[in-house]
Amino acid sequence: MPHFDANISWLFTELPFLDRFEAAAKAGFRAVEIQNPYEVPKDAIVERLGRHGLLVALHNMPAGDWAAGERGLACLPDRVDDFRKTCALALDYAVALRAPRVHCMAGIMPKGVNPAILRETYVRNLRELAAKAAKAKVEVMIEPINNRDIPGYYLNYSAQAVSLLDEIGAPNVRLQYDVYHMQIMEGDLAPTIERLLPRIGHVQIADTPGRHEPGTGEINYPFVLGKLDALGYAGWVGCEYRPRAGTVEGLSWMAPWRAAR
Repeated sequence: MPHFDANISWLFTELPFLDRFEAAAKAGFRAVEIQNPYEVPKDAIVERLGRHGLLVALHNMPAGDWAAGERGLACLPDRVDDFRKTCALALDYAVALRAPRVHCMAGIMPKGVNPAILRETYVRNLRELAAKAAKAKVEVMIEPINNRDIPGYYLNYSAQAVSLLDEIGAPNVRLQYDVYHMQIMEGDLAPTIERLLPRIGHVQIADTPGRHEPGTGEINYPFVLGKLDALGYAGWVGCEYRPRAGTVEGLSWMAPWRAAR
């Protein structure tokens, strides 16, 4: 069966951040992922992980000034030094938390900049990050994100991601396939997952419309998750959705998969 982890930046938000680790463990999760762990000292997170027997499947790199609208720095030609600082911080946390992978957000395309310059900046930054991450035994995920939720985001399609992966040329840079984003941008989920499975390092799920839990929208999650299982995907499936009526109340969709253990 798929190995589900809880994105505690989206789930259990009824609770203070550090209390979400216990809630996730009590709900049956063995791992968590975190969008922004940097607001909390890493030692405090390590303590909660150990106390509740949890792993970190993934955490995001710092994405710049989120409140000001930044969504990553990797493609921005005028923020290379800032990007390098985020790399150092992300890998410091990854080593401390024993996180095997980090997600690097690409950023919003600045107006008036030649797309070739954006790509050159992105590829150069990712190559440099990949080399540093390899020394720490960490994988780097790149994720296509829909341009409805984040207008102007640099990376939107799976084919675009694969083209960038090919140019970056680093084996520890892989595709983070978010089913929610890809349903919005391109559909054709099962054939795409099957074709790209060797490039996929992490999967995330939510339904659409609404970005709520599986079973609340148009995506046939029993089929999609069954396909992942049949293909032998052994990685984590991150539950990165907005619970419609409370986190625990919305976990009933997982019951068939848990019963299959």
